[in-house]
Amino acid sequence: MSGGLAGHRLVLVVRADPVICGHSVEARNLAEVALTRGFTDVRIVTWPLDLLTRSGLPLKPLDGVLPYSEGISVERPEPVGDYKIPDARFLAGLTGRLVELFTDGIPTLCMSLYLSPHTTAVAEALRIARSTGLPVAVSTIAEAVGSDVTNVVRTCVAQAQFGAAAQVLSAYLDSDLPVAVSDYTRNLVIASAEEIDAGHGTNFAERCLQRTAISYPAVNTAAYLGVRPQQMVARLAARGLEVNGYVLYLSRLAHAKGVDDLIAGFASSFACRNLTLVIAGNGPQAEQLRAQARSSPAADRIIFFDDVDDDEKPYLMAGCASFVLPSKPRPEFVETFGIALVEKMLAGGGPVITTETGGITEAVGNTAFFVPASSPAAIADALDLALSLPEKERRAMAGRARAYALQFDRTAVFDRLLARLPRSREPEFASLLG
Repeated sequence: MSGGLAGHRLVLVVRADPVICGHSVEARNLAEVALTRGFTDVRIVTWPLDLLTRSGLPLKPLDGVLPYSEGISVERPEPVGDYKIPDARFLAGLTGRLVELFTDGIPTLCMSLYLSPHTTAVAEALRIARSTGLPVAVSTIAEAVGSDVTNVVRTCVAQAQFGAAAQVLSAYLDSDLPVAVSDYTRNLVIASAEEIDAGHGTNFAERCLQRTAISYPAVNTAAYLGVRPQQMVARLAARGLEVNGYVLYLSRLAHAKGVDDLIAGFASSFACRNLTLVIAGNGPQAEQLRAQARSSPAADRIIFFDDVDDDEKPYLMAGCASFVLPSKPRPEFVETFGIALVEKMLAGGGPVITTETGGITEAVGNTAFFVPASSPAAIADALDLALSLPEKERRAMAGRARAYALQFDRTAVFDRLLARLPRSREPEFASLLG
């Protein structure tokens, strides 16, 4: 396969590092695989660091972001214009850079993660590129993720904002390959489109049903399978932790993640009375959760880490007594897959406790303990059960979880994407498909 892709470019348009988001990691994984598949130019096009800092998005420490392999470039186009167009300046910079990449004669595969604004920017850039009369050889993949539907499309439906919804769905369907990160996400897109169609006589739902494929997020399985016990002990000791001495939560600190329920459940769990709760991550609810922890009966056993880097994450996951992600549906976000759960399953360690919210069951299969959403009491019971497992059963459960999670390996996901890509509109790009 690799020989046929020499001279081709992959462009990924995404909220990239240092944003704490599973899909920024997914973009990194797809970029790394592209190099092994023969792409000779791989670029991640994203937002300037100062904009990300001001946005309020949870960010990793910059010095903790792992370097990309040689051959992968990260571009952060500068804004275009002055203060008179405050909201459009950065989008103009991003779109303009994509036009340049689409018109320089290099056959390009462009994948956008997040429909708004990335896929809409790609669609506009491609329209402009074709209007220039310059050679354009581009194929596009658009990936719908959780916040696209829960925070954008469904909001448009709820607020009767037909034009905004039509913009997002039209750009999505204009892509050569529209995909969703789970079957749940795909069904959610279709259901939202049905509501728009019912009110306006459009046919978005039928087109989404016919064209949208499922592409589960790409995970670097090797990074989690290679945890060495001696290194793990040392890495945990540096944090004041011991193997199996803590319960772990590692994700964004936001209402929909259910961390408030976890704090309450941990405090009332009998099996956790001698354990620590480690809450690793950052996000809009960080201060509120810290305040809740300070007033908890288990206050002296709850610690927060907001500086966990990509290299440390596998060790924390592998060493925990249990990993808990009690996600719950919220108007602004529903967990449409659960990348952190897959990473934990690959790393090993104690059982996963989670909910059946959104697409989580697709991420974990039948390898986890499930609790009802918004139920601290159920979390406490699940912790008591998980932590009482005999060692043999615990190892068997971890083995089943790892075997299930291997299907999300980044190489397999990338190859499936290429195999699904329809023949491009431009004959010059047909070589991508072999």
